Amino acid sequence: MTTTEQVLYPPLEPYLTGRLEVGDGHSLYWEECGNPRGKPVVFLHGGPGGGCSPHYRRYFDPAAYRVILFDQRGCGRSTPHASEPGADLGSNTTWHLVADIERLRVNRGVERWQVFGGSWGSTLALAYAEAHPQAVTELVLRGIFTLRRSELDWYYNGGAGTIAPQWWESFEAPLRRHFGELRPGFDRMAAYHGLLFDPDPEVHGPAGVAWTTWEAATSTLEFSQALVDEFADPAFALAFARIENHYFVHAGWLREGQLIDEVAALRTIPAVIVQGNYDLPCPARTAWDLHRAWPEADFRLVQAGHSISEPAIAAELVAATDAFAR
Repeated sequence: MTTTEQVLYPPLEPYLTGRLEVGDGHSLYWEECGNPRGKPVVFLHGGPGGGCSPHYRRYFDPAAYRVILFDQRGCGRSTPHASEPGADLGSNTTWHLVADIERLRVNRGVERWQVFGGSWGSTLALAYAEAHPQAVTELVLRGIFTLRRSELDWYYNGGAGTIAPQWWESFEAPLRRHFGELRPGFDRMAAYHGLLFDPDPEVHGPAGVAWTTWEAATSTLEFSQALVDEFADPAFALAFARIENHYFVHAGWLREGQLIDEVAALRTIPAVIVQGNYDLPCPARTAWDLHRAWPEADFRLVQAGHSISEPAIAAELVAATDAFAR
């Protein structure tokens, strides 16, 4: 059976790194790798709040692509970090990030670029491309997520919990400690917001780990303890959970169904949508709804879960970037 390691390009290091001041006190880390004269592509990481990993550089032919990666506001190597005491996320919204991407494009001297994003990165890619279609050569999207209320309720208010009950119990544990019995209609996202932004580390610390490890435990078709352990790092977990929750309780500052409703702006942009049919955080229904609204996009449903590291997903993503490189 083909493994993810077999389909990715070899590890590589950046040839250039820097920081971009985007206002509101935020400084974003960015890096470039591959071929400085190659086809520009920007990688939009998930979460929001996940930050970039060296692993992400490997989905692009380094001889063909100029790969630009950056850590979004509040996470990774960008500052200020959302895990810090008194973290203020008031200037961290979808539209701040869309403006950041455009600012980065101009800063790096790129006229047009390919936009690559999965999970939350697919949300941000759609929002950016719909706002700036003239700047986009192609879109490569994975694990489609559009922040409709039905998508959020599925994952955070009960539906997905029927498939991973042991991890759902861990996710609910901080809520039960503070709120007791969770009655029908209880909004877990709203309740978690209070816990994650509570100034007491004894409150926000366990809440951050529970929120974040729920996602790690359910993102791969075959359970990965290594991924759960990675996501359980306290600083990473708190920033990840705070930023995600902040976005989700505000519905991403998007009108319900907005990203699918406004997909007409993208109809002439070549695109590939890669979706795992067993994706628990971002079920295939959303990708299918996007494809029905955007039939020109190449829709590839594969036997996989959610993670970018799933072998079937990685293979289709690399095939897509290879084809667009030609």
